[in-house]
Amino acid sequence: METMVAAIGAAVALISLHRRLTGQHLNTATIKLRARAHSMLHPYRPELHYMRGPGPKWQEKHLGAGRFD
Repeated sequence: METMVAAIGAAVALISLHRRLTGQHLNTATIKLRARAHSMLHPYRPELHYMRGPGPKWQEKHLGAGRFD
């Protein structure tokens, strides 16, 4: 729970800093800051939802013994 509170606090700080820097010319630091703020606010990580394929139960049912491959 403390980690989530710290992450939310950091995200709020990054957003306020981003709003102050919006009027300035985009430099590398600002672009990195935007990317970090975006990753904190949108934590979707597709590798956590990646499906590797049918599991052993599906293979047993669909490719079970008695079938010719």
